[in-house]
Amino acid sequence: MRFLNRDEITSIIDAPIFRAISRVADMLEVECYLIGGFVRDIFLERKSKDIDVVVVGSGIETATALCKELGKGAKLSVFRNFGTAQIKWHNTEVEFVGARRESYNRDSRKPIVENGTLNDDLERRDFTINALGICLNSNRFGELIDPFGGLEDMEDHIVRTPLDPDITFSDDPLRMMRCIRFATQLNFKIEEETFEALINNRERIGIVSKERIITELNKIIASPIPSIGFADLERSGLLQLIMPELAALNTRETRNGKSHKNIFYHTLEVVDNVAKRSDNLWLRWAALLHDIGKPRSKDFSPQSGWTFHNHNYIGSKMVKGIFRRMKLPLDDRMKYVEKLVELHMRPIAISDDEVTDSAVRRLLFDAGNDIDDLMTLCEADITSRNEEKKKRFRDNFLLVRQKLIDLEERDRIRNFQPPVDGAEIMETFGLPPCAKVGAIKSAIKDAILDGRIANQHDAAYEFMLTKARQMGLEKK
Repeated sequence: MRFLNRDEITSIIDAPIFRAISRVADMLEVECYLIGGFVRDIFLERKSKDIDVVVVGSGIETATALCKELGKGAKLSVFRNFGTAQIKWHNTEVEFVGARRESYNRDSRKPIVENGTLNDDLERRDFTINALGICLNSNRFGELIDPFGGLEDMEDHIVRTPLDPDITFSDDPLRMMRCIRFATQLNFKIEEETFEALINNRERIGIVSKERIITELNKIIASPIPSIGFADLERSGLLQLIMPELAALNTRETRNGKSHKNIFYHTLEVVDNVAKRSDNLWLRWAALLHDIGKPRSKDFSPQSGWTFHNHNYIGSKMVKGIFRRMKLPLDDRMKYVEKLVELHMRPIAISDDEVTDSAVRRLLFDAGNDIDDLMTLCEADITSRNEEKKKRFRDNFLLVRQKLIDLEERDRIRNFQPPVDGAEIMETFGLPPCAKVGAIKSAIKDAILDGRIANQHDAAYEFMLTKARQMGLEKK
């Protein structure tokens, strides 16, 4: 981070929108401050689109006057129930609120709000790094307000609450998720007393809506190193409450001197590996859930040791229940995650043996346009500490990738549609929709995928006639 003096801060915020706010604040004789994340990100040298302004007075009145000051192109939205207003001007959005203090009832996240001082407003903020202000009034333009040591915490890479963390988290339990999210996004550590409060108040997460929780969880998954957040969620006990299926992976069992690896920390390593290569949120979700079926499929025998047979299939069937409970979308994004969880063992199985054309065609057929994401997931799944084994898998994956390219170019299997469809089969043999039509279609598909016939109409048609004769059918 950078330490900035007032002149440097003034230079950074010397923009038409802030100078206009300054003029309006002076005209109305109210104090105006840039606040929160926008200020934090100035010092962390991060881009920030969220501009929040606190007025020691009426935020709505100040925003209304600013709209007039800006003139054509400015749009005002007022939210009187919340005492806030928003200005949209060109590509800039500014939120205005009056300084306030808050108190909470035990069973609700909705605060009782009263007018307050700037200090009241800053101390109600969730973390010290967000409890910073920059004055916009002309006589103090660019002056930094930092009553809780937010700059020092940024320098030390610490997330800490301005007030007693037990009160902060009990009042608004969503702040526990936000605490872990900020630590993950910024690669900061959660201060010790603050982390203890996460543990002490974890049960309070029950009053937070799933929609709010998943918003923060998605931001954790979308972070550069998602494992930071999930490790903190697990250590605090929050993960067991919001996603017990994932928490159940945190085990390592030993029998007869044979142990299996800790699936939870393996999973976090896979998610981080995917995050290095893709910003696709749903591919990261697939990485997070790829081994979710292992606890239900785990078995031990003295001969084989630990096995997790069909964990990919079991895991894929768990995805919908997790998505439904977490209020995640039950649409093609969920189906994409289901598909990748179910198929994630296939490329590994192929690469571990001889890479046959037939096996690769079937993989390409089943994965369709998601084949590249599936391969990314599977390559991320190689977390062995045995460098020789890791190199062998990677070399074999290169063979699989090349064969995928070659076969797709030659056979056009991706999003494969049989060159002879059900309508043509029914017309050729005078059949109604029935099991025989399905059997012929399936036989044509298998013949093409096995490489016994070309993916062309004439070859498929001749194969259809032969198959039909074997079934006792004749052309009409």
